[in-house]
Amino acid sequence: MYDQGVGEPVTGSMSSESSPQSGPAVNYKWSEMSDRFVFTLTNRNFEQAMEEALAKIRPHTSSSLSHQKTPAVLLIALESTFKEQNANSSPTAYFAALLTTLDGTLQKQKQSSDEMEILHAVLYLLALIAPFVSTPVIRANLDTVLSLTAPLFPVLKEHAPALRSQLSIYNVIFRSLDRSQLDTQGIRQTFASILQLSIDPRPKVRKKATDVVQEVLSNPTPPLSRHPYTENVADWAISALSEVGTGPLAKSKTKAPESSPETALHVVAFLRSILGRLPPSSVPVIANLLLSLPRLGHPYLSQSSYSVLSDLFTLPSDDGTHIGDQLSGVLKVVLASPPLKADNILSPAWLQVLGNAFSVYRADNVISYADELGKVWKVVWSFLESSDHSTRKAAAQSLNMLCRSFTPEFVSYTLQDTSSSAKLKKIITQILKALDSLAYAHATPELLTIISSMIENLRYRPGPRTSPTAAELLLLPIIEHVGDLRVQKGYEYKEAADATLATAMRVLGPHVLLQTLPLNLEPHDRQAGRQPRAFLLPLLAHSHPSPLSHFVSYFVPLSERMFDLQSKAETEDRSSEAKVWSVLVAQIWSGFVGYCHAPPDLKESLTPTFSQLLSQLLYSQPDLRPAVLKGLKVLVESSVTAVTPKGGHIHDPDALSVDEATANIAVLRKQTESWLAVFFNVFGIVGRDSRRMVGDVISAWASIAGEQVREKSSYLDCVAQNALQEITKAYVKVVELFKNNLALAAKDTSQHGGQDSGSVTAMTQDILILLLPYLSSADGTALFDLCLSTEVLTGKDNGVQKRGYKILTKLIESGRVTVDAETVICRMDELSEGLVAAAKKDRMNLLSLLVSSLPQTAMHIIPSLIPEAVLGTKEPSEKARTAAFELVLAMGRKMSQGGIVKRSLIDGMDKDCSLETAASIEEFLTMLAGGLAGSPHMISATITSISRLIFEFKDVISAKMHTEIFTTLLVFLTSANREIVKSVLGFVKLSIHTLPTEVIRPHLKDLVPKLLNWSHDHKNHFKAKVRHIFERMLRRFGWDEIYSCAGQEEAAKVLVNIKKRKERAKRKKINRAEEGIDDDDAPTAMRVTGDAFEDVLYGSESELDDSDNDVPIQPKRQQRKKHTEQGARLRLDDDEPIDLLSGAATRITNDTFIRRRKPGQDASHFKTDEDTGKMIIDEEDGSDDRDVAPSSDVAGTAYRESMTSVDGFTRGPNGRVKFNKDTKKRRREDLEAEDIEMADTETVTAASKRNKRKAEAKLGHEFKAKRAGGDVKKKGMDPYAYLPLSQAAKSGRSGRNVLGITGKR
Repeated sequence: MYDQGVGEPVTGSMSSESSPQSGPAVNYKWSEMSDRFVFTLTNRNFEQAMEEALAKIRPHTSSSLSHQKTPAVLLIALESTFKEQNANSSPTAYFAALLTTLDGTLQKQKQSSDEMEILHAVLYLLALIAPFVSTPVIRANLDTVLSLTAPLFPVLKEHAPALRSQLSIYNVIFRSLDRSQLDTQGIRQTFASILQLSIDPRPKVRKKATDVVQEVLSNPTPPLSRHPYTENVADWAISALSEVGTGPLAKSKTKAPESSPETALHVVAFLRSILGRLPPSSVPVIANLLLSLPRLGHPYLSQSSYSVLSDLFTLPSDDGTHIGDQLSGVLKVVLASPPLKADNILSPAWLQVLGNAFSVYRADNVISYADELGKVWKVVWSFLESSDHSTRKAAAQSLNMLCRSFTPEFVSYTLQDTSSSAKLKKIITQILKALDSLAYAHATPELLTIISSMIENLRYRPGPRTSPTAAELLLLPIIEHVGDLRVQKGYEYKEAADATLATAMRVLGPHVLLQTLPLNLEPHDRQAGRQPRAFLLPLLAHSHPSPLSHFVSYFVPLSERMFDLQSKAETEDRSSEAKVWSVLVAQIWSGFVGYCHAPPDLKESLTPTFSQLLSQLLYSQPDLRPAVLKGLKVLVESSVTAVTPKGGHIHDPDALSVDEATANIAVLRKQTESWLAVFFNVFGIVGRDSRRMVGDVISAWASIAGEQVREKSSYLDCVAQNALQEITKAYVKVVELFKNNLALAAKDTSQHGGQDSGSVTAMTQDILILLLPYLSSADGTALFDLCLSTEVLTGKDNGVQKRGYKILTKLIESGRVTVDAETVICRMDELSEGLVAAAKKDRMNLLSLLVSSLPQTAMHIIPSLIPEAVLGTKEPSEKARTAAFELVLAMGRKMSQGGIVKRSLIDGMDKDCSLETAASIEEFLTMLAGGLAGSPHMISATITSISRLIFEFKDVISAKMHTEIFTTLLVFLTSANREIVKSVLGFVKLSIHTLPTEVIRPHLKDLVPKLLNWSHDHKNHFKAKVRHIFERMLRRFGWDEIYSCAGQEEAAKVLVNIKKRKERAKRKKINRAEEGIDDDDAPTAMRVTGDAFEDVLYGSESELDDSDNDVPIQPKRQQRKKHTEQGARLRLDDDEPIDLLSGAATRITNDTFIRRRKPGQDASHFKTDEDTGKMIIDEEDGSDDRDVAPSSDVAGTAYRESMTSVDGFTRGPNGRVKFNKDTKKRRREDLEAEDIEMADTETVTAASKRNKRKAEAKLGHEFKAKRAGGDVKKKGMDPYAYLPLSQAAKSGRSGRNVLGITGKR
């Protein structure tokens, strides 16, 4: 490869060693190879990716910046040398040439020649090329690379860009070495230099070095599981931390950099990045050194060290070494140096350390554990009094971690201790008192989260499942107190309280919680003055341990009583009350699903009586149907999941055992036949949108139907393999119903093709689709033959055809049916005349599946499918077009796999023709090109199909075929048909993006003028499409080459305009960056659709702006939110005293609630009629107008209103009704007329005419009746005012603040 000296290239074995097969792995990923280029190589050709990277450098030869110009000039020089020597420009060739150039540059430096710019350019290009060089090449030339680059670290120390390029080169080198080369002295010294750069004061250099170390440690050489350098990195980190921790931090720039606070921060940041790669034996030492850093008094260094310590405590235990062994001493050190409560920076990190440390704490006995828990809890608890929200949040998270560390032994010890001196009982008492304490008023949300964590972590049961949990024995007083706070009128943390009660519901269950917090929803509860707790009903839907019998015995009677109350209220015409009871009944049954999670008493609870009630609800109560269906589905799925528990999940003490779950499934299986009949009936009566929900339940119950299984361990396998008795019975019934309805539909001539999913026949097909996964092979074959019949595939009902093709597709996909693909395709071809548009998507999906199953001797079938597939790409339905493209690709893949095309068997060919052609993708393209001789619609569809095939098989198609296709389709660019031209433009755009430049370059002189002819056509967005095509061409071929092909001066102006637009856009981008405008305000590219072909064909940056005018982009206004701390305040009530020692939680409010409106405060502005109690609203200073008596001529007024008002109408000469329009002129005229009427004057003075300002309408005037005389007045006042009191209360102020015609100011 290279000689040992200078490193000149040898052409012998270079090509074999640089082949992609011997290169890096397929999933090799490399990021940040340079500052300007980031690449990720996954299943891509290395040379093509390298070419794309180099293409971004070549245009900078004329740049005024030396760091851009020098690499571009050097690259052009190297490529010129390759052309002169007729050498292949492979990654290895670039690598060899750059190493030779580097050696020459270093030799000139020794001669005192100023070649630093060239040196930087060489390193930059080496960093760019190195990821594409194969691993054997780097290993074979390791000595040469080391001898040239390793001595450069001291030279490049002052040149950060070149140093980053050097680090990028070594990132590739280290990952390419084998185990023996890692022990080379030069490699170890270089790695030590990179380690030292990881604490460099320059951020980019430091990050690059850290990334190199992290990449090296993360990719150990096989078969090692840990990199050999991890010990060296750990020793270096320990040494760096020791140097930082021993001496005082430098406060001036004259001190050594090793003792500066910045260096210490860099060491800690480096340690965080490689924490998970360190050897376990070094973790305790590093932890002790990190504990010494807070003593130095630097706040940010202390925060960083605490954060790294938190990450250390959460590391998994490997090789028998764990930090938990020394945790007792660590806790003492951390507790001995608490930060100030006012320190908002250090306190959260310190609290997090305590929480993470105690989560892995292991004590010798329960007493020592309780003592340590008490100490840590007491210290952390005090931080809940802090006024800083982040500190309180960190304290709550730390206390939550302490709760998660509760061990069963500790909980059992607390339960056995009957005294109140136990640590856990003291903690519970402390929390209970804090809920009403004024000192912890602003920490109420945090207290509720702590209570939730305690409930969650005290679900330990000292006895069997029927015994109470520790949470029930210890926390019921707190839960009851939270429930009491929740119903208080002024309590402002109801959402947090609901979350706590939801946790209690999930752990304790409704049968326990409702005894402590009853619902109190019935009338007798309200009469007794008990507070209702309807907010508990939505919490029932969570999974909980309560038995199903509790729902049957408690909630079913309750819902029946509420339903009776609802019916009574409806009978007595109390609709509001009836709606309340209806909502409560719905909420009760929404909680039914919570009882269905693997109930232990299923056999006793799911009785025939309860099952009958559920079926009646499914039939007669549409509002309750979703809740019942969801519960029945969960009932099955949870039992099946319990039979096969997944490993790695936390054991739930309330979960069923495998034997209990198997018994539950046996109970459910006995009722399967009855329930399936119910579900089938419900499936037929529900609407189309609700059938999916019913279908999911049918699938769940069908999965457990079958014969009794003998071996429990193989339960699911037996169900999948055996013929299911209940399913067979149900299938036979549904098929008979399907046949009968199919025969009736054939006789009924009144049906039209527009029907879809509304017939009983289509409904039975939906049920058959649900049963397909559980059918036997015999039943599946019979169903396949039935759906392949003429009655199904040529029926007039759209839904029947669609579902027929869908059933055929699913049967073939399941593998239960073995079919002859050739015979089925021929049969489908015979039935194609009766095909409806709605079934095309499913038909093409079926054809795609059948084409992939064709034998290689049946390739003559494919040409007969081409017209249908090609025309399908023009379907209006997007799903049908996608299916058509998939069919085209399926045929292309099948042809590319080889085979024989017998031309004598192709429709339309001479039968005497005995020629046979080998199947290939090029032969398929030739077949497809026959559509270019058809109609314009067919030509356009053919061009689009060819484009899709070229994009998919671009690497398989030969260059000759590419050229033939390109030249053939280029002819259609001059067509007068816009549909054809649109498809050709898409093909050209795809070709420029996909095809090699060697294919397109010879045709540029023909392509460019033809494109320019459409550059001024605005129809079909041709102008924007052509402009974007030219932008792509300019990026790929360069300005000079494209401009030379433009020809006429007028046409060339288009290219000049495109160039100016690009330069203008670039300047705008620079200006936006200088002005500090975010990139989010700039025009964004079209969103990625997920389909690569769609993105290439339709994705465009320039097509987003089709206008020629440059409209300045207005930056978005960023609203600056003031992050002010919302302190807790007391809300005062006028008549009630406040007890600051107890019950203050319900009087606490935040700053945002100080100005909230009091109930009835608007009503206090008005007088009240003593006789009737009604409010009297007097208008004072609101208007100069006064009320006038209603007109006595009601009939005349009504007639005039009907002719002139907005609500009136007139009749034309032909008797047609013409409604009066609500125009601006009419509103102005009506307003003037009403003003004159209210003023009660017969003449209008000239002064009033000169007054431009419109008179304000009277208060509430918009509610005045238009066709009646108005409400009856008593004592000269209107009895009612239909407007908000808050507006009426302000009506008596100055004239400018009066209500307008719409009741607004």
